[in-house]
Amino acid sequence: MKLHDRKFLLLGGTGGIGGVLVNLLVEGGATVIVASRQEAEVDGEGIKRAQLDLAAPDLDQQLERLSEEYPDIDGVIHCAGQNRFAAIDRLDVESMDMQLAVNLRSPILVARHFAPRFRDAGKGALVFVGSTFGSIGFPGYTTYCASKFGLRGFSEALRREFADTQVQVIYVAPRATATAMNPEAVNALNRALGNHMDQPAEVAAQILEAMDHDDRRRYLGWPEKLFVVVNSLLPRLVDRAMRKQLPVIRRFLNSEAA
Repeated sequence: MKLHDRKFLLLGGTGGIGGVLVNLLVEGGATVIVASRQEAEVDGEGIKRAQLDLAAPDLDQQLERLSEEYPDIDGVIHCAGQNRFAAIDRLDVESMDMQLAVNLRSPILVARHFAPRFRDAGKGALVFVGSTFGSIGFPGYTTYCASKFGLRGFSEALRREFADTQVQVIYVAPRATATAMNPEAVNALNRALGNHMDQPAEVAAQILEAMDHDDRRRYLGWPEKLFVVVNSLLPRLVDRAMRKQLPVIRRFLNSEAA
């Protein structure tokens, strides 16, 4: 995908991965509209700012207003996300609702708004940033996993629905990434389990590479890509492996939830 003269709406552009994506897209010649709940504090040539509350009940109406202001958007990258590392009985309803709204409801509404426009225009890209936890259920991330499993299924169904059009639908699933969204308990858990954490720049580069190669789906990291396949074919093997890890997971889970 050539970026020159493209106009992208970037959701999550103020986060670790999104912040890198802004610069990469602009360097490639694209114009980037960085949308966030509070107008993003980003400036520079090729960067526009917009307000968009992904958890709001009227998100569909906000998208209509955004398209009126920027009618020539021809790509959307949804890398906004919410997570909470907590046992199910320590997870408050507000946190559950926020994760489901931002991680699942908002990409569905974004696609509902833009996919028909891109189809009618004869071009357009919808890029959804999911997670390895959208394929492997992990203790302490029950609601987050539910939202990312849902996003993976939604993007697959959407891709097949628009398979006879020029609309790109791409799903990219990073593994653990070193961003400020992770509390210290999660960083400590990853160290204890020996999980590698990618840097945001690595993930952002992989997202652009997936777009350039027109990948339908891309999973990042080894051996995580293997675990995704094993979990889909032989989930009991992963059940047993995670049960062995459960005492370590619970130690950090309880420290975060306390």
